[in-house]
Amino acid sequence: VTGGSSGIGKCIAIECYKQGAFITLIARDENKLLQTKKEIEKYSVNDKQVVLCISVDVSKDYEQVENVLKQAQEKLGPVDMLVNCAGTSVTGKFEDIEMNAFERLMAVNYLGSVYPSRAVIATMKERRMGRIVFVSSQAGQLGLFGYTAYSATKFALRGLAEALQMEVKPYNVYVTVAYPPDTDTPGFAEESKTKPLETKLISETSSVCQAEQVARVIVKDAIQGNFNSSVGSDGYMLSILTSGMSPVTSITEGLQQVVCMGIFRIVGLFYLGSFDSIVRRCMMQREKSESADKTE
Repeated sequence: VTGGSSGIGKCIAIECYKQGAFITLIARDENKLLQTKKEIEKYSVNDKQVVLCISVDVSKDYEQVENVLKQAQEKLGPVDMLVNCAGTSVTGKFEDIEMNAFERLMAVNYLGSVYPSRAVIATMKERRMGRIVFVSSQAGQLGLFGYTAYSATKFALRGLAEALQMEVKPYNVYVTVAYPPDTDTPGFAEESKTKPLETKLISETSSVCQAEQVARVIVKDAIQGNFNSSVGSDGYMLSILTSGMSPVTSITEGLQQVVCMGIFRIVGLFYLGSFDSIVRRCMMQREKSESADKTE
């Protein structure tokens, strides 16, 4: 589990450990990793289980990522499931976001998933088994005000996942893309400090989920080999609306998409209208305030 020292990544690790898995946690902060290791070990179901910690930046050097994953496999055996959960976020108006933030987010959120996946895919194909999970976001299904830097990186994961799934499906390797909503994590708390007003108001139209709940859904979908993983009714609607040419796990799923698409599009248009209204209202209030300041 990359990004496994906190938030959704940590909860996914706990969920897998509860089911008897051996866990490798990968993150940058060694102290956080060791704290998380102790926390996860409380949930062991047998004496043989192991939690291995590796401190590395998965977004910087592919060879380094490949080497540490090779070491992990030598200690714990081949990777059955890779969960790409390392990620970060920057919010703000497009013209206010520093240019290096766009580069950093693409490195962490996109390449930080490419590198570990590339390091394990050959072994998975050889063994004719494996699961790769990409943790995207609902902002990877729908571009929203304030997320120009973040959304692009999360949309990129879907393109990667769709192409990769077509390549590896004949080898019995399955890819899952998870689209969690706003989730109560340290990262979300940090992001909320700098969110533009418009982004906050749009986010408030849906509730904040708990990381444990999101983790349970992702692990279940990954084990079942589902391509899409969504949480709650909003997540289900978005997955239907954005299904496009993405793979389906069953005929039933495909039929649901066909039947519900039109109805959900109507509902979605109301949502988009309300979001546009929020943005316009905020703009008018800002202009009114600036005008009042000038006349004083």
